[in-house]
Amino acid sequence: MKLRILGCSGGVGSELRTTSLLLDEDILIDAGSGVGELTLEEMRRIRHVFLTHSHLDHFSFLPLLVDSIFPCIREPLIVHGQPATLKALQDHVFNWTIWPDFSKLPTEEKPVMRYQPLLPGEIFTLGRRSLEMIQVNHIVPGVGYRAACPSGAFAFSGDTTTNDNFWNVLNQREQLDLLLVEAAFANADEELSKKAGHYTPKLLAEDLKKLNHQPDVYITHNKPGHESTIMNECRQAIIGRKIIAAKSGQTFTL
Repeated sequence: MKLRILGCSGGVGSELRTTSLLLDEDILIDAGSGVGELTLEEMRRIRHVFLTHSHLDHFSFLPLLVDSIFPCIREPLIVHGQPATLKALQDHVFNWTIWPDFSKLPTEEKPVMRYQPLLPGEIFTLGRRSLEMIQVNHIVPGVGYRAACPSGAFAFSGDTTTNDNFWNVLNQREQLDLLLVEAAFANADEELSKKAGHYTPKLLAEDLKKLNHQPDVYITHNKPGHESTIMNECRQAIIGRKIIAAKSGQTFTL
């Protein structure tokens, strides 16, 4: 199982891209502006998109992805997410006003995109790979994912702040080799981070104490311009774990 970070920033600017992870050649976890790092041929190989929540930075390139590969789609691109997340896309994006409704094009009988709701706790299996949806704590309904195959497992928090469920679920699983977890704000912005449903380094350090596994920890979703401060605070606050700044283009084999 191969993982490639296409985007992992909390904003855009120069080389910064928002959240999207490519799993092998056929799965995206979120579809932010990082999708723009893919070639057209790579986009054509995508068969499934698993969304964490309905915020723009996590799905903004999904409409453009579908439009770009429209002529080549033979089987529907399947978009997985919580019912509330998918409804937000249907009501506010793929609604003919903001963007065409690709779940009805070229025909309702044979669309190029199909929605498939998932609920927290459900596990979706694709061959030897499985993706488990895990509820987290954000200002809209949000989830993270744990992806596993016989040779390894990783987890991605999506957007979240202090919670127990994400860590409890991971502790119930036997293996965790890699963790991608957000820290959007510096410690000085703790009040804002709580209102926005995000971690600071201090809040993340407190929650990581709940995790029994010892994976490499990659920090995502830093606000642009604050990356150095956030990473320095993470390294000071999180003791006994390998802490690394996530960057677009990083690849992992599990």
